[in-house]
Amino acid sequence: MAENKDYEDEEMTVELELEDGTNVNCAVITILTVDKKDYIVLLPLDEKGENADGEVWFYSYSENPDDPNEEPELGFIEDDEEYEKVADAFDEYLDNCEFDELLDE
Repeated sequence: MAENKDYEDEEMTVELELEDGTNVNCAVITILTVDKKDYIVLLPLDEKGENADGEVWFYSYSENPDDPNEEPELGFIEDDEEYEKVADAFDEYLDNCEFDELLDE
């Protein structure tokens, strides 16, 4: 099943360069582990640092274990089945977040 490495304490952002050469600043929502592979969930932000449509992006994610200061590598998820597993894990993550919020109230 999926685990998550929770980074909610500090809002992290990354800047992605898209295929057309434009840069998009994204908030890091979480990093999920699915089938022993890590995936990052990003929320693209506009110039004001906001996201109007709630669309998130999923990428494979890997860090160099020998150099924690090295930039992590992100990769496209080209396999539909793999993408669906990550999307399901993210839905589960959101369900757990909502459950945690209910407990806090």
